[in-house]
Amino acid sequence: MKRIAFLLTLCLILAPLTVHAQSYEWLPAAIDKFDNPLYLTNAGDGSGRLFVVEQGGIIWIVNDGVLVKQPFLDIVDKLPDEVFRGGYTERGLLGLAFHPDYKNNGLFYVVYSRRDKTNVLARYHVSADDPNRADPDSETILLSYEHPEMNHNGGMIAFGPDGYLYMASGDGGGVQGDPPDYAQNKSLLFGKLLRIDINKTEGERQYAIPPDNPFVNDPQARPELWAYGLRNPWRFSFDRETGDLFIADVGWGRWEEIDYQPAGTPGGRNYGWNRFEGTHAISGRDDPGGVTMPIAEYDHLEGACSITGGYLYRGPGAPSLRGKYIFGDYCSGQIWTLTRLADDQWQMDTLMNMHTPISSFGEDERGGLYLVTYKGYIYRLREY
Repeated sequence: MKRIAFLLTLCLILAPLTVHAQSYEWLPAAIDKFDNPLYLTNAGDGSGRLFVVEQGGIIWIVNDGVLVKQPFLDIVDKLPDEVFRGGYTERGLLGLAFHPDYKNNGLFYVVYSRRDKTNVLARYHVSADDPNRADPDSETILLSYEHPEMNHNGGMIAFGPDGYLYMASGDGGGVQGDPPDYAQNKSLLFGKLLRIDINKTEGERQYAIPPDNPFVNDPQARPELWAYGLRNPWRFSFDRETGDLFIADVGWGRWEEIDYQPAGTPGGRNYGWNRFEGTHAISGRDDPGGVTMPIAEYDHLEGACSITGGYLYRGPGAPSLRGKYIFGDYCSGQIWTLTRLADDQWQMDTLMNMHTPISSFGEDERGGLYLVTYKGYIYRLREY
C-alpha cells in the first residue's frame, strides 16, 4: 500500500471525476492508493464492506471509505516472482467470491497463479477471532490446472443465482490465435466458463458437478464446462434481478465482444473463439456451426484494445442508468452502456472516457457501481 503523503496530491486525486452534460461523476470510494488493483466486490453479509483485490496477492477491506489497516488476506508468498518484478504479466491473485451464506459460514473463494505455473481455485475461511481477517491456514485447494503461459488466465469467479460457482478461464495464452484449438476442445479447461457445486464433494473432487451441466454425459468433455469458445473472459456478471449472464471476452487483433445468455436457458453455448473474433470469421478456419454470436462488439480504433466487463446496473446512485449494462475498455479508458431495445436488439452508447486503465468494475451490496483503475484508485458512480 502507498499512503498519499502530500495534501496537494491528495486533493487532486480525490477530486470527483466529473463527466459530460449527462451529469454523472465518479467519487473516490477510498482515500488510499492500491497496488495494481484488479477487482472489487462485497461479502453480501450486511456489513457494507468493500473488498479490493490486488494482483500482488493481497485483499484489503474498505469500510465506509476507510481502509482497514491490516489485510484481509495475504498470499504474496504463493505467487510467482514475475508478479513483483515490474514487467508485464497477467498472473497473480485474480478472483474473489464470497459464499452466498458467508454471513453464517464464513467461506470465500479465490483464484490465483501459483509458482509452479498452475492456476488454482481455493477456499478460505474467515478468522474466528476477527471478521476483518481471513484464516491464512484454512486454505483448501478445490481445483488446479497447468497454465504454462503468463497470459489469458481468465480468473473471474462469481456465484450465479442458482447457487453454483462459475469460473472463467482463458485459452491458455502463448502464441496468439489459439493455434492448438484449446478453446474449442471440450476435454480441456482452457477458454471456458466452468460451473461447479462447492457445497458438495464427489469422489476425489472437492466439489460436485451440477446434474444439469451440459456435458455431464459426454465422455469426451470435462463435466465442469458450462460454455466454451472463449478467448480471455476477463469479466462476467449476472443481472442481480433477472439472472441474465453477460460475458465480456477480450479480443485478438481487432474486435472486443460481449456474450449473453438469458437466465433459465441451458448451458453448452459455443461463443466462437478461435473460429470467430466477435461476429467476424477468422480466415482459414472452419465454422464449427451452432456458434452463439455476441450481442455487442467494438473495434480497436481510438486506442481500444481490451474489454473490461461490468454490470447490468440496478443501483440507487444513478437512476437514469438503471437497466443498462455498463462496461469499459482497459486501454482507452472508454465507458459505454448497452441497452436492450424492444426488438431484442442491443444499443451501444458512449457514456464517458476516464482516460485511465480500467481493470474492473464492482458492486456493493445495494448494487452501487464502482470503478477500479489499474493505477490504484477506486471510485463510486453517482448521478447529480
